[in-house]
Amino acid sequence: MANRTSDIDAIILAEKDTWATVIDSFVKTSLEVFSFPELTNDEKRKNVWNAVYNIAKHSDDPAVTKNCFIAVRILSREKEHLSEVISDDWINLIKHHSGLDNENFEYNDNKSLICVEVLKSLSNILFNSKKIAEKSLENGILEGLTNRIKHKNKNISEDIRFMDIRLVFLITALCPEARNKVYDMIDIFIKILEEILQEAAKNHMKHEDLPPIYLTPAQAEMVSEILKALFNLTIRIDEADVETVATCIQLVKVLRSYLLISSSDLEKTWILRNDVINLLTNMPEEAYSELLPPISESHQIIKTLEFEGKNMTAIYEMTMFLKAKFNDQPDIYNQHEILSPIVTVLLKGATTHRPIRKFLRNQILPPLKDVHTRPEEGDTLRNHLCRLLTTPVTQLRDLVANFLFVLCKNNVARMIKYTGYGNAAGLFATKGVLAGGRYKGEDDYDSESEDSETEEYADHKHGINPVIGCYEEPHPSASDNMSEEQKEYEAMKLVELLDSLMKCGTIKPCVVGKDGKPEPVTHVLQLQEGLKEGMLKFLNEDSD
Repeated sequence: MANRTSDIDAIILAEKDTWATVIDSFVKTSLEVFSFPELTNDEKRKNVWNAVYNIAKHSDDPAVTKNCFIAVRILSREKEHLSEVISDDWINLIKHHSGLDNENFEYNDNKSLICVEVLKSLSNILFNSKKIAEKSLENGILEGLTNRIKHKNKNISEDIRFMDIRLVFLITALCPEARNKVYDMIDIFIKILEEILQEAAKNHMKHEDLPPIYLTPAQAEMVSEILKALFNLTIRIDEADVETVATCIQLVKVLRSYLLISSSDLEKTWILRNDVINLLTNMPEEAYSELLPPISESHQIIKTLEFEGKNMTAIYEMTMFLKAKFNDQPDIYNQHEILSPIVTVLLKGATTHRPIRKFLRNQILPPLKDVHTRPEEGDTLRNHLCRLLTTPVTQLRDLVANFLFVLCKNNVARMIKYTGYGNAAGLFATKGVLAGGRYKGEDDYDSESEDSETEEYADHKHGINPVIGCYEEPHPSASDNMSEEQKEYEAMKLVELLDSLMKCGTIKPCVVGKDGKPEPVTHVLQLQEGLKEGMLKFLNEDSD
């Protein structure tokens, strides 16, 4: 810290002939530094920012100017008082050296290198100061960025294009009001995505050992930034607008291609998949038809991915993505963020497109063969999803429950068969079918059965416990050897215990009301009413 303090003092006191030395020294010693306790003094903070501004404005050495903006990127890691030290003069200097205020900016080697560092420093400033990010809507920053993206200049490096797109993403993320201002960028971004696909295909023609479409790590990063910016721009789309829906259909067609391609960097491939799926959550359900192109004779795919005349490769890739997420074993605190986007996309597809639902049904809920294992135990997609039916993350739990219910065609008995009544009880309570019976949403599906009962299931059906969802070996009742007096005594002890727990508020027992939803009881003896016939109903109900 002592060296860093002396470097900061040197910058404040530097004369023109030492600018290069002091800035270079600060950059080298502070590249990995993320806090500056030595700048808690407001006057010192102001002085160092003014000194760096003075050097950046008046230096005619490109290396010094570049280092000044690296210093800005480092210093702007400190959020405190950032909006106070970044003055309008700083913003004008940033626009000047990044070409955001000049359509005729000369992108030579030196200026391009400086421009990249300026944009990186601007990224830090906007990220750490929402106030400055909001000002970018009016001070020409956002306008300059979008204009440069729209009017592609061949002299602009890919690094600059990447930073421009990242900054648009950042501003639209931090300032929702910016989204309407740059809504017309959706078409531009779709065009860039299509151009990258074409460029990747040309690379295949030059290097036939590569897959048909294979992204370089740099291309994968660029695509991810575009997808994140598009996510911000499509959060609140008007699904009633014909032109908007048409644009979304075109976008989903492109997104399907990016679901099926890879990069030489595996990590970037998974990031790309994640960004595609996040964006699909914003798309209207009718646009999902673009994920299912018809099979053509000229397009050979793996036979198992052809389903009802549709190419299901994209849907299959999403199920593999979901399985990979489960294999990463996200902890409870991250479950919703990690799993809800992919489950949402699969749910939207399954709800509105019969081929998607039927394909996912085959992938996730195939005919039951293992009837001895609980639904939540194991490593299949069904097992993972059933475990989430009891997660404390309620939003994800309800999402997964609805997804599985749709795969079961909203059929209560089928849901019990594949998940167990205990796991599905929360969903049944919400939908008013705790006591079984027919759910009104079941009528939305055709009556044709898609379930073929396996021999294994048929052989053990009589011993399957619907509550736990698997076969349970017969076991003697604890009361078999009790006299009637003993049974009555134990029953009364249980009643008294439950009554005590109810009175002190520890538990609040419920029964199933006439609407099929849980209803609190006023007395413990109400719990026995209708219990026997209710369970018999589930045991005798046809699972199919």
